[in-house]
Amino acid sequence: MSNVLIALGGNALGNNPAEQLELVREAARSIVDLIEAGHGVVVAHGNGPQVGMIHQAFDETDQLPDVPMAEAVAMSQGYIGYHLQQALREELRQRNIDKAVASIVTQTVVAAEDPAFSNPTKPIGQFYSKDEAGRFEKRGMVFGEDAGRGYRRVIPSPEPIEVVEIEVIRTLVAAGHIVIAGGGGGIPVIEQEGRLVGVDAVIDKDRVSELLARELDVDILFILTAVDQVAVDFGKPTQRGLDRISVAEAQMYIEDGQFPEGSMLPKVEAALAFVTSRFGREAIITSLERAGEAIHGKTGTKFVDEARTAVK
Repeated sequence: MSNVLIALGGNALGNNPAEQLELVREAARSIVDLIEAGHGVVVAHGNGPQVGMIHQAFDETDQLPDVPMAEAVAMSQGYIGYHLQQALREELRQRNIDKAVASIVTQTVVAAEDPAFSNPTKPIGQFYSKDEAGRFEKRGMVFGEDAGRGYRRVIPSPEPIEVVEIEVIRTLVAAGHIVIAGGGGGIPVIEQEGRLVGVDAVIDKDRVSELLARELDVDILFILTAVDQVAVDFGKPTQRGLDRISVAEAQMYIEDGQFPEGSMLPKVEAALAFVTSRFGREAIITSLERAGEAIHGKTGTKFVDEARTAVK
């Protein structure tokens, strides 16, 4: 059987702890379906709504200090991992599967000179009025107008270079344990005079998931989202779902602007990076509910590197 890395979107986990606790139980059923079928599983997850909630709690008053993004990501990793661990453990016990589950507080190294730090573009957290945004800008935060819906804080989104805890994760996976890692793209850190220092940034969860999948040498990268398949002409009468897509076709669709930058594009780019990194690797984008079907080719969009297949 295959080893798979599941990249679970933060939006699939709800907007508050109570909602999340219920939704992770649903997620656990799909994940354990794969485990029951004999696959080794690593879980990465997003944290957009959760980090927004953490910041909102501290932003409501001027009496509390601002929470740096590195610390907010660490907080979200802790409480999302806690809920996932509980849900997976419960589902495993119900099916009499003897597997241990562990969450790893994960740091991701980025380059201090990454150009993203001089051009913050990633929106996070809730919407504010112009006056409210101005109040936070006086505290050093950067805000931008978001599609006419209000103002949101924007921060840098640098490229991931290295997962600090990769050896710990690799050891646990090799021992047959289920590992939750890379939450929210990892805690963003830079190397500074022999130390790791947290920075105000957010690292794309799908890019870190792809990096983890490569480093752990898994066979399949599952990127789970809100739709069963990647589609072209999305939202139009000509919308068409894609069962299988080659690297060349995907690049053509990217150039044609088929995949929105804030949603499907990073997922497609991560899938392409993974399948082109070594012969035989597969990437599948599908919904959480149908992950078990997707691994058997019954749904989802599978990415293949036909050039490598032809050479082989």
